[in-house]
This record gives sequence, structure tokens and C-alpha cells, in this order.
Amino acid sequence: MISERETSWAIKRPVSDVRPGDHGWLAYSGVEERDRVIGPFVREGLRTNEKVVYVTDAPAERLPGLGPRHRIDVDAHGRAGRLRVISRRDACLNRRGEFDPAMMFDTLAREVDEAFDQGFRAVRLTTDYSWLVNRPGPPDLGRMLGCEHRVDDAVSPSTMAMAICQIDRHACPRDELNALRDTHEVLVEVNPEFDDGILKIVRTFEPDGLRVEGELDAARHAVFAEKLAQVSGDRRRVHLDLSRLGFIDLGGLHLLARHATGMPAGEPLVLDHLAPDVENVIEMVGWHRLPGLARGGERALPDTEGSI
Repeated sequence: MISERETSWAIKRPVSDVRPGDHGWLAYSGVEERDRVIGPFVREGLRTNEKVVYVTDAPAERLPGLGPRHRIDVDAHGRAGRLRVISRRDACLNRRGEFDPAMMFDTLAREVDEAFDQGFRAVRLTTDYSWLVNRPGPPDLGRMLGCEHRVDDAVSPSTMAMAICQIDRHACPRDELNALRDTHEVLVEVNPEFDDGILKIVRTFEPDGLRVEGELDAARHAVFAEKLAQVSGDRRRVHLDLSRLGFIDLGGLHLLARHATGMPAGEPLVLDHLAPDVENVIEMVGWHRLPGLARGGERALPDTEGSI
């Protein structure tokens, strides 16, 4: 499994909690994860008195969260100035077609200033840098890092601007991915599937499954069973990240076992990163009494937690 190495100072924030001053980072594992983060980021901006600026060469109607499927009139938002889709050539490529960090910074700064003059309460900025590292020849990591530092200097102290920088996590080597990620203080993820302050359920994408946090007791069995059934679908293997699950009752364990019996033959429900208290409960019951459940990845040590 490839995952991001998280530094101790990084803040992980659901996309709907992104706020002005956040210079966010999204290293996505596939289109579904990207769309479930950037889609809400774009739509929520358009639903309020905020301006959305997207630097891309893709047509506006094909961007995450837009188009007929979401019943959003892209042209109307464009005419009203709420949506600005800027090509890479206009935003950040010099006359030789090379990526120009200063030009990107100037573009974003100009859009923020214009949004203020136009009366918007905030401006949402986003772009996907995967094309830069996917081009033939070695990626110019130095220029990308320089650009990110400039954007951070502009966004972090702002009371108006927020940004999410996107990249396909498979597009570049781990050390380069980590270097780029470390220029951001906010790691953006999908909104929770469920969160009542006691139990939190978050969709994960690599591997496919759920991250379960807090306490799973009888009052929350039904909602957990529903979310587990939804994520299973036609997937052959589902992983549950239990690193932040502090408590599970016996009924919750039997719920897991019942669900596992409905999985395809030879495809167990995988329990990853078991917290000690949860692992003790399972050991007490006995793995042999929970058919279809399998121990997955081990819980990371404090000095290596979240490493790739």
C-alpha cells in the first residue's frame, strides 16, 4: 500500500472544513477519490458567495463536481464571475511552453484581488500538478517546490483565499511526493460517511475500505453495517483501518463476522492497524470464532506512523 507520510504538524481536514488561509494538499489514488474531494470543494463554493478558480486544460463541464449530472449551469456561473476556468497556457506557461512558478503565482494573486473587488466573500483555488511530473523528461521539482512556497506565502495569511493542490500520488517517486506534500500544512480528505462525535467513518481508497474512529457500540451498529455494505458492493476485498478505533463491543465483532461470511470465497474482510484495546477484545473472543476476518497491516510505531 502506498500512503503519504504525515508530519506531526500537518492538519488532516475534511474538504467541507477547508477554510480561508488553508493551503491544502490532495494526493489522490484515483479518479473517484479526486472527484469526492474536489467536487464538493467546487460545488460548495458555487452554492455560496464564493468564487472558484480552476487552472486546467479540461473543459469546465468535465471538471469534478460540475456538469449536467450535478445540475450545475456552468455557463451561468461563468457569466456571473463565480467560476473561472483558466488554461495552463494562460495561467503558468511562458512563451517557450515551460512552467513558470512566478506566472502561476501572479495569476492566482490577480484572481484573489479581483474576487475581493467583485465582492465575493472568499475565493477557492485549485489545480492538478500531475501533468508536470508526467511530461517527458525529468520533472522540475525545484520549480514546483518554488511555486508551492509562493502560493503558501500568499494563501496561509489570507482571510479570503483557500487552495487545494492536487496530484496523482502515482505520478512521481515517493521522495518527490513527500517533498511537495511538505509545503502544505493541511492534508485534505473526503468528507466522513458518518460522524456523530462518538463514531466517525471515513472512506478510504488505497486500499478500498473504511477508516473507523472512536467507539463502535450497539447504538451505532446499524449505521456502520449500512456504510460497510455500501463500500463492499462488488469489491472483492475490503479493508478496515482500525488504528483510531478505541472500542468495539462484542455485537460489533459479530456484525463484522456476519458481513465477512457474505464476501466472495477466499476474500476476507481485512482488519488493518488494530489498536491494542481492540486487538485485545478480538484475542479474547478468538479469531477462530470470527470466520472471514483477517489481520492486515500492523499498527505503525509512533516514529514511523504514516510513512510510505
